[in-house]
Amino acid sequence: MEQIAKLKELIASAEADADKFFSKGNNAAGTRLRNTMQALKVTAQEVRTTVTDKKHASK
Repeated sequence: MEQIAKLKELIASAEADADKFFSKGNNAAGTRLRNTMQALKVTAQEVRTTVTDKKHASK
């Protein structure tokens, strides 16, 4: 469940940076947004792997 909490945290961060980038044109926020989106991708893959491992372990 800690991975889900991390995803929520990353999404909140992405929202703030997306607002700064898209509405205010802050290029640094765009870079942070891209980095956060990559971290979301990695964390989501970790969740998927954990779920798959747990499913296969219960068989």
